Amino acid sequence: MGKLKLSGKDLRAIGYPESPVISLAMDIMEKNYKRNSKEHALGLLKSVLVHSHDYIHDEVLGKIANALIEREEKAAAKAALQVDLKAEGVPYNIFGAEFIEDGALTQMNNAAKLPISVAGALMPDAHQGYGLPIGGVLATENAIIPYGVGVDIGCRMCLSVFDIDPKELEFRESYFTRELNEATLFGSGREFKKRTDHEVLYRKEFTEIPILRGLRDRAESQMGSSGGGNHFVEFGIVDIGEKDLVLGIEPGKYLGLLSHSGSRAIGANVANHYTKLAKDKRHLPADAANLAWFTFDEEEGVEYYMAMNLAGDYASACHHVIHQKISKQLGRDPLKMVENHHNFAWKEMYEGREVIVHRKGATPAGKGVLGIIPGSMTAPGFIVKGKGENASINSASHGAGRLMSRTTALNNITAKQLKEELEKQGVKLIGGGLDEAPFAYKDIHMVMNAQKHLVDTVGTFTPRIVKMDDTPPRNRRKTKEVVGE
Repeated sequence: MGKLKLSGKDLRAIGYPESPVISLAMDIMEKNYKRNSKEHALGLLKSVLVHSHDYIHDEVLGKIANALIEREEKAAAKAALQVDLKAEGVPYNIFGAEFIEDGALTQMNNAAKLPISVAGALMPDAHQGYGLPIGGVLATENAIIPYGVGVDIGCRMCLSVFDIDPKELEFRESYFTRELNEATLFGSGREFKKRTDHEVLYRKEFTEIPILRGLRDRAESQMGSSGGGNHFVEFGIVDIGEKDLVLGIEPGKYLGLLSHSGSRAIGANVANHYTKLAKDKRHLPADAANLAWFTFDEEEGVEYYMAMNLAGDYASACHHVIHQKISKQLGRDPLKMVENHHNFAWKEMYEGREVIVHRKGATPAGKGVLGIIPGSMTAPGFIVKGKGENASINSASHGAGRLMSRTTALNNITAKQLKEELEKQGVKLIGGGLDEAPFAYKDIHMVMNAQKHLVDTVGTFTPRIVKMDDTPPRNRRKTKEVVGE
């Protein structure tokens, strides 16, 4: 009788799973049962497969039995983590449905079907993102979704209104241009050589949360920077038509300083780290995988919430550093500062119970709450006051929203078109790429009209000198930090 020879096909035929167990079993049988017939060997293997626990102490076959049991236990553990979407999602309201692409609707539909979802809303600037669409609002019960907040945690707007005649922007353009150039840094990964100290850098989270320990030094070096993508710092004209008691500024035209940026490396690292952990804990269908969550009964959920809040406070600190530098150079304190996050999760009350409201690219618009909704590098932005509309979960858009993807914009917009539009609108652009050209964005006036029952407009901001990342778009590092989601 020749030596025993088995094939993977032989083992699969008797029910062995496609896995490393097949190679292990073939090797063991051919070494230890080499004088046995193929039929006898396969019979033994079939018995081990069906009655694995009876063989766990067998000196030879026990290795196969234990490998089969281990595989079965891992499969059972993975199955226990599988989460199915509900057949019917919670109802959600859509504002400006005619402006919203199918990809964003599909993502919102998936979010509405999560077992943790309570309510949702889609803003008129919405477009497809990662997990929750940009412009998506989702209220959940005792759960937080890292990609429901986004990668650029705490991305926010900040407007300082100065009692300075905005005509100065025209008369002293070179002076204001210099101040923008000196006040901050643009570009993914950029860091200051001369660092700025800030109290947020001494928060306990930097020592208590492992992922943040290694980010403390970089956070210090990036304090007061602005990043890339759609982030900007710009001077413009603030126009207040009539006095609003909440805004508290007399009617008239003022000099405005407006900034848009987020939490830099902190936000990107926190988002990616905790999204991976959430995906390991909860396995969702492929097209909803980025909606994996933590509950607040889990250590990771509490830890992510703490890290998210630190990232948000860090983003706020970066804005304040920029505005303080420029305010000092202007020799004036602002009459008013208006600011708001638009990539964050808040604990709020909704229909009598506490929920976690994720606003990914959406502006808080509770009753009487002030915020900023920008247009584009040439289109006006709006100072708004929320109406506290329950249908939108106290939310509004965070901007005009993209009409074209970055790739589409780069392939369809020319430098000549951008230059002509800037000249037409009287805007000086420092940096910026074709992927951020005004044509790449929706019409802000139509977006604002679609949400007029969500917010009141109490003032406008018209850009005049705009500073953005000057890295050539095609050469930018392809990270989500650059995109600013």
